[in-house]
Order: sequence, then structure tokens, then C-alpha cells
Amino acid sequence: MSKPPTSDVDFFADEVVLDPHPVHAELRDLGPVVHLPKNDVYALTRYDVIRGALADWESFSSTSIAFNPAANEALTGTSLASDPPVHTQLRATLTENLSPRALRFLKGRIEAKADTLVAELVERGSFEAIDALARTFPLEVVADLIGFTGHVRDNMLRWGQAAMQVLGPMNQRTAENFPIAGELYAWCSQVTADDLAEGSVGRGIFDAEARGAIPSGTAGHIIHQYLGAGVDTTVAAIGNVVALFAAHPDQLDKVRTEPSLIPGAFNEVLRYWPPVNVWGRTTTRDVEIDGSVVPAGAQIAVLLGAGNRDPRHYENPDAFLVKRNPVDHLSFGYGPHGCAGQGLARLEAHAVIEALSRRVKRLVVGPEVRVPSNITRSIEELPVLEVVPA
Repeated sequence: MSKPPTSDVDFFADEVVLDPHPVHAELRDLGPVVHLPKNDVYALTRYDVIRGALADWESFSSTSIAFNPAANEALTGTSLASDPPVHTQLRATLTENLSPRALRFLKGRIEAKADTLVAELVERGSFEAIDALARTFPLEVVADLIGFTGHVRDNMLRWGQAAMQVLGPMNQRTAENFPIAGELYAWCSQVTADDLAEGSVGRGIFDAEARGAIPSGTAGHIIHQYLGAGVDTTVAAIGNVVALFAAHPDQLDKVRTEPSLIPGAFNEVLRYWPPVNVWGRTTTRDVEIDGSVVPAGAQIAVLLGAGNRDPRHYENPDAFLVKRNPVDHLSFGYGPHGCAGQGLARLEAHAVIEALSRRVKRLVVGPEVRVPSNITRSIEELPVLEVVPA
């Protein structure tokens, strides 16, 4: 048995997080697991190894999803950062309100909301896609669903972004966002059922706590996850939908003529540009990967985007093709920790793609602006200069 290959890449350097694909390719070529001494992590780079690790919670524990100890400590007791059996119980309450059956009653409302918003923007003729669509739409959906009101509604975006940034290594981005994430932690530790709108999912989580379905004191943690894990990632995904369809009008044409492609088109958006660039795990024992040994207690960096572009798994992986329908992409994770909110994210994104493809023939956009980020990869600004209506 040998040690894994080593690379002197700093995976969290600005230029790498802004455009990780060249580094992904370099690391994939080195091996399925690569030691990055600058970040003190072992990076998983290839599709099969990543999927296998995400499924094997006994060897790859979620007690270290962040790349700094303070964030991991703060997340103790949440379903994100726990393993079965604790994880199973916490997640059941989280997903109870996100099951296909629970989401069915939201479908019509979400589709109508998306259509109204897209219709207004098309009418306007030019707009800032991230602010006017990618942020506005999921923030409204999640706020209504959980029952957020007042100052919490106003802080959702700041809090959601900070909750993701602080999962990075202890760099400047993490340090600057800890106080903002702290506001979210503080609010979640004090929130009561009365702070949330009547009839909302948030109220339902407190009801579950009251009847003993989840441990006392965990309702706030679960609400934290809706906000911490669900906002920033969905904003990123919807921004990517607009940017990719603007850059590939031929693919938008395909969806317009064949609306049944919508779910597959969203899968391809997620595969091509995953909202979550990297996620953490820790090894509970020495793990052998393709002849190399990763020691027990190692911090693992799961490079979801590298797996999604692995040519061993996807043919022509650097092409954006809506007919590919990569149902097995890694962007929602896999195994017991597969994204709990993926049903809601799909509902939102499908509604946006449907409205765009029906109402828009072509989008003319200006240059996209990106800002370096530790965990998520998203577009900060995307000016739509002209809409050619369908």
C-alpha cells in the first residue's frame, strides 16, 4: 500500500474557487484521492470514489463537514453533521415537510409565482438576473414555507450565505462571516413557534418537537438547515440556469420544443456547474482507495464538481447538453446525506425553466461577475441586456 499522490494546489485560493475546473482535471489525472498539504485535506476527485464515499457513512463520517473546528463544533447535533442513528431521526422531521406528497400542494403556487415573475421580467426587457430572479424567487418561497416574517425575512440572504462561507478553512472569508453566521445561530437557538407564521412548515417542526417526534431543543437546528443549506445553493442553481441558457440558446430551443426535457435540463445544469463546489467528511479508520491509504482521522474534501466532469463516467463531460439527463449527478450528494431539500429545489428550478423556455427565445447577457467563495460557487451579477420573446 502506498501514500496517495500529493499536489501543492491551494484548493481555497481565489483563482481556484472562481474557476475550479482546470484544477479538478489536474487532480483527477493524479489519482482518485490526492493529498493537498496546503489545505491539510485528502481530496476525492473521481466519480466512483466520491459516490462510494458518500454512501459509506461508517468510514466517511459527517462529524467534520466543515474545514475548521469551530464550525464543526457549532454544527454538532444537526442532521447535516451527524451520522446514523441520530441523523436518521433528525432528518425524518426535516424531510417530512419536503416529501413529494408534502410538496405536491406547493407545486401550483410555486409555478404560478415563477411564471408571474418571469413574465414581468420579460416585459421589462432588461434586468439584473441574480437580484431580480435567482435571489428573489427562492427567498420568497422559503420564507413563505417556513413562516419567516419581519427582520428574519430581511436577513435570509446574508445569513444563508454566511452559513456556507463559515464551512471553509479558517481564511479571511470564513473569519469575516462568523459574526453573521452567529446571528443566525443565535436566532435559531431562541426561535419559538410564535415567531413563525401560522400554518407554516416551521410551526409544524415545533409541533413535532412538542409531541416528542424529535429531541427537545432541536426544532431550531432543523429550521437553521432550511435557511443555512437551502437558500444560497438554490440561488446559485437558478442563477446558473439563466447564465447557461443565455450561453447555449440552442439548448433553450430544445427545452422549448420539448418541455418534457425540463427535469433533465436541470440535472444537466447541476452536473455542469454544481452550486456546492466542495464538502467535508472525516475518516473513522484507515481507508484504502485504489491502492493508496488515507489515514484515520483525515479531513476529506469531496470535490463534487470534479466527479461531475469525470470523463470515466460521463461522455464529453465539458459540454452542456440538456438531453444528457444525468440523473446520477453528484450535486445533491448521495447516500444517507443526499440533499434533504432537493425536491423543493427541483420544484423551484423546474418552474423557472418552464416559464423561461415558454416565454423567452433568447437572452442577451453581459459579462457575469463572480466573487470567491469557500463552499458554494455562484454568480454574483448577471445583467440581462435584452430579452427576445418566444
